[in-house]
Amino acid sequence: MQKQCNCGELMNLKLRTVIFSGKVEIDNVPIYTCAICSHSEVIPEVKADLSGLIQELGDRPEKQSYLFNECNEWANILVEYKLVQKTAQSAQYKLEQMIEQRTNDLLDLYLLAQGLKDEVWLDSIRKRLLQIGAQMKN
Repeated sequence: MQKQCNCGELMNLKLRTVIFSGKVEIDNVPIYTCAICSHSEVIPEVKADLSGLIQELGDRPEKQSYLFNECNEWANILVEYKLVQKTAQSAQYKLEQMIEQRTNDLLDLYLLAQGLKDEVWLDSIRKRLLQIGAQMKN
């Protein structure tokens, strides 16, 4: 995935660590980065979740670290995709296939949560499906 940078070059999508308040490391944040001018920006689809996490930390957070992919489905898919790319099967496995498989997995979990009448779990799964859907619109 790429995006046009203000300098005219293409920015590549990478998973980076964001440091908040000099104390909190938030790993696996999807960010567009330009190799030419070093401009970076968080992808729009995850900004709200990243902002929400930072807001929860407050003005004076303790030293800690988070895995952003645990609270954002798009980041989770990208982390999994990166792992698959390191295997011998990587040439045949595409990001679109991972998205489709993860969506199907979440829909299966949704049916299970629905059968158990677990509203908290249902809300969590809905949120993850919406995160995938938001990215797919772009």
